[in-house]
Order: sequence, then C-alpha cells, then structure tokens
Amino acid sequence: MDHKILILGVGNWLMSDDGVGIHAVRELARRPRAGVEAVDAGTDYLSALPFLETAGRVLVLDAVRGRGAPGSIYRLGMEEIELRAGGAAHAVSLLEARRFLPPGAAWPTITVLGVEPLVLDYGLALSEPVARALPRLVARAREIVGEWQGGLSSNAIHQVAS
Repeated sequence: MDHKILILGVGNWLMSDDGVGIHAVRELARRPRAGVEAVDAGTDYLSALPFLETAGRVLVLDAVRGRGAPGSIYRLGMEEIELRAGGAAHAVSLLEARRFLPPGAAWPTITVLGVEPLVLDYGLALSEPVARALPRLVARAREIVGEWQGGLSSNAIHQVAS
C-alpha cells in the first residue's frame, strides 16, 4: 500500500439522492488535485477493491442517513461506519467487500463524507436540498484532502455546517 489518496463516489445515480456521491466525485474529477484519484464506483464495490488496495486514505462520498435535515453533511470515521449499518449503507457494503481481499492485505483508512437524502426513489435529479448541498460537499471533500496532504486528520463523526 502506498500513500495515495482515493476519493470514491458510491451510490446509485438512478435513485435520486442516492447518487449524490457519484455527482460529487464527477465534479471533483473535473479539477483533480495532485496525488488524488477520484473514482466513480457506483454500486460495484468489488471493482473498487484494486483502487482500495493501493490507497493509503480513502474518502467515500455517499448518501448517509444521520437523522438531520435533508442536505445535512456528515463526516464519519471507519469506526462509526461499522457501527452505523443503517446510516451509510454503501460504505458498509464497501467494508464488507474486504472479505474478497487476499489474507493479510492492507486496508486503507476510510472516512465517509455523506449527505442526508430526501428522495431515494427512481429519478436522475437530486432533490432541492441535496442539490444545494452538493457544492458544499465538493468543497468539504477538497478541504479534507488538503488536511490529509498537510498531515492533519480527524476521523471523529460530526455534522458539517449546513
């Protein structure tokens, strides 16, 4: 494992707000930062494993149920992801995919940056509160990557100002 930073957009962009991570990672990929790889993983977690095996840190962008208002943004560390199986379903599925790695394979430090969804039904458009949150999500992802590249880190769960 090297020290590469991976931003992984997960979710189903055909299910309205469930696709917020995909929308965000596509925006981040338009202006990539040196030393950072942005990947649209959708719901295909097994294809994301090769990217995870070579990353030192991973920022997962996803829809997250955190009981806040739609459009609220949350940051969760790996410990909180494993405890909140109902909240960040895609991130949990991603963690479960670890069983397909060879024994002893290294696993990167994972942080989830998620947005509280309003609509999880068929549709290509994000709901109004989630669409308004998208620029904040992208900006916060860039800030976190900047922290990591500067040697600072905080994996504690907290709600980011809406």
